[in-house]
Amino acid sequence: MSEYDIIGREAWERHELEWLAPWACPSAKSRGRAREERLCPLRTAFQRDRDRIIHSKSFRRLKHKTQVLSLPESDHTRTRLTHTLEVAQIARTISRALRLNEDLTEAIALGHDLGHTPFGHTGERILRKLSVKYGLPGFHHAEQSLRVVDVLERGGAGLNLTWEVRMGIIQHSKGQVDVHDGFNLESPSTSEAWVVRVSDSIAYLNHDLDDAIGAGFVAASDVPRDVLRVLGESHGSRIDALVRDVVSHSERGRIDFSEPFLEQIESLRSYLYVSVYSHESIIKEEAKAAMVIETLFEHALGQDGLTPREAADWISGMTDRYALEQFRGIAEPSLT
Repeated sequence: MSEYDIIGREAWERHELEWLAPWACPSAKSRGRAREERLCPLRTAFQRDRDRIIHSKSFRRLKHKTQVLSLPESDHTRTRLTHTLEVAQIARTISRALRLNEDLTEAIALGHDLGHTPFGHTGERILRKLSVKYGLPGFHHAEQSLRVVDVLERGGAGLNLTWEVRMGIIQHSKGQVDVHDGFNLESPSTSEAWVVRVSDSIAYLNHDLDDAIGAGFVAASDVPRDVLRVLGESHGSRIDALVRDVVSHSERGRIDFSEPFLEQIESLRSYLYVSVYSHESIIKEEAKAAMVIETLFEHALGQDGLTPREAADWISGMTDRYALEQFRGIAEPSLT
């Protein structure tokens, strides 16, 4: 068997250098890892990063973390894990069409939410307030995701990921801002990181609407008509239209939508924040989530003797159900 019968790392690296767009990031040109390692004979650096993330404990825990707080348990309601997989698939499709590095894109997408708290963004807001209260600079899930892969995984050794994947993880989050600002990246680490930033919104805006309709929070007829007219009437048609638009309007490594699509994406985002994320059912559950996280945090500082940083790490890594189990163990009186 000749060396060319085996599609190993060197063959993949040659293929990337020949095929990828000039503004893509070939794995052979990675800035490398904080700790140098022997190269794998079969996998490129970014393929190894993807595999390390998939096999991590924090990735497995995503299956029991809420995507949108208080949506009823259902076999069809998204979790943080299924959200991550949807982001990865959308991002790979866009990267492939633009001749970017799919492996780098996928690794960033799979790792982008590893540091997310239990109870969705409600849990993040509560943990941010507690962190500031006890002297930490704050808490943000993107920063925590980077901390997970750098420090917390593998018993404190971290995953030792490449610079490009690490920077893509920290750059994925846009915050609750107008999409015209949120999608822009003044100094993107890579075009692949930019693709994940956009794909995250394509995924969550559409699947959160889909879940909200399925749960009866809103009706399809309530969605702004221009959103449906421009983006599509169904979940699948909207995903397809958004992906096609971003592929058609991105050039020379800059990832962007057309102006008509940006307007309707912002309209959909605003609609979701008013009609779904501020729904009375979700607001009602926020107080309960706050009680759970505050109780756990105070107990960690007092009874367990953890530092505020350690308490934030402990709680942010919890699944929803583990947080509730820990809360019950602390708060419920013993009858024996």
